[in-house]
Amino acid sequence: MRSRAVVTGIGVVAPNGIGADAFWKATQEGVAVLDSVSREGCRDLPLRVAGEVRGFDVSAVVEERYTVQTDRFTHFAMAAADQAVADSGLRPDESAPFDIGVVTAACSGGGEFGQRELQHLWGQGPNFVGPYQSIAWFYAASTGQISIRGGFKGPCGVVASDEAGGLDAIAHACRNITRGTGTRAVVVGAAEAPLAPYSGVCQLGYSELSLETEPDRAYLPFTDRARGFAPAEGGAMLVVEDAEHAARRGAEARAVIAGHGATFTGASQWERSREGLARAIRDALAEAECAPEDIDVVFADALGTVEADRAEVLALGDALGPRAARVPVTAPKTGTGRAYCGAPVLDVAAAVLALRHQVVPPTPNVTDICHDLDLVTGRPRPADLRTALVLSRGLMGSNSALVVRA
Repeated sequence: MRSRAVVTGIGVVAPNGIGADAFWKATQEGVAVLDSVSREGCRDLPLRVAGEVRGFDVSAVVEERYTVQTDRFTHFAMAAADQAVADSGLRPDESAPFDIGVVTAACSGGGEFGQRELQHLWGQGPNFVGPYQSIAWFYAASTGQISIRGGFKGPCGVVASDEAGGLDAIAHACRNITRGTGTRAVVVGAAEAPLAPYSGVCQLGYSELSLETEPDRAYLPFTDRARGFAPAEGGAMLVVEDAEHAARRGAEARAVIAGHGATFTGASQWERSREGLARAIRDALAEAECAPEDIDVVFADALGTVEADRAEVLALGDALGPRAARVPVTAPKTGTGRAYCGAPVLDVAAAVLALRHQVVPPTPNVTDICHDLDLVTGRPRPADLRTALVLSRGLMGSNSALVVRA
C-alpha cells in the first residue's frame, strides 16, 4: 500500500491575517482588505490597489543574522515556516537530520532587496553593494534559509512553474514522502513580496493586472466587470508528513494531499488554458481515485479577466461534467489579492480549514455572476465537506490542480 502525505501544520502571513487562526477567521467571514498601495516608492505607480501585509514585524520572529541577508519575501516564508512547524509539533531529530526537507515556489524573488543594492551600485559604486545581494534576490532564497535555520537537511528544492508553482511545490514535497526516499516530512509552501518599485514596474507588463483605483472594484472575477487581478504579498507554509509517522508521534492529520495534475499551455493563452486546466483536474482526480461527484468544493483560480474566467468555467465543465454547475465554488483571494505563488498555497490552507470547520468561505466583493457557476458570495455557506479541489494557473501558462481530502 502506498504511503500517504498528510498536512500536520499550517503557517500563514497574509494581508487578512498573520497566523492560521487570524487568517481563517477573516477568510471565513469574507473580510476584504484590498486597499490603496502604500509601500514606499510605489504610490506613484499606475498600480493603485493591492493586498499588503500590515503589522508584520520581522524582528519579533526572525533573528537579525537572517533578516539582514534576506528579502521581505523570505521574511514572510521563514515566519510562516516557524508557525507551521510549531503547529505540527514536529521536532527535528538530531540523529536523523536528513528526514525533513524544504520545498518552496516563487515568482518574483527578492525585488526590494535587489533594487536597493543595485541603486547602491549605480549611485555609489561596487564597494557599496552588500555581499548578500548574490543570494537575497534569488527565488531559491527561502528554501535555503528555512533549511539552514531549521536544520532541515532532507530533500530540498525550488519549483519554478509560474504562479501554479505553489500547488506544484506541494505535490513535489508529497512525492518525496510517498516514493520511499525515507523523507518523513517536508516544510513546503510559498510567499511573495512583489510590492516594491522595481517589482511593481515589472508587473505593469501584465495585461491581466488590474489598474482600478477603487479597492472594491479592483478584483471581480466571474462578473462582467472583471478587469484583471489585484496583486498581493504574503503566503503560507505547510508541514506535510508521512501519515504513519504522524500517527506514531500522535500528530493530528488535518487533511490528505490526495492527487495532483499539471500542464502547460503558453503565456496568456487563456482559451488554450481551458484544455490544459481540464487535463490537470482529470489527472488530479485520477491520482486521488476520486470521481467528479466526490468534489464538495472548488477553490477557483479566479484570474479576473473575461477570457480567463470563461476558460476556467469551461474547464470545470469539461472535467467535472454536470457536477460543475452544482458544486460550491469560492475564491477568497478576491478579498486579499493574488499573491502569485503564495495564492494557491493560501487556498490550500483555506481548503484544509474549510474541511475542518465544514464551511465554504465566501468570495468577497463579488456579486452579479455572469457564468453558470455556484459561486459562494456574501456569507459563508455551511456544507458537508470531505473533498476539495484547488486550482491555479500562471500568467506564463502553467495549470495545476490539487485534490485535498479530510
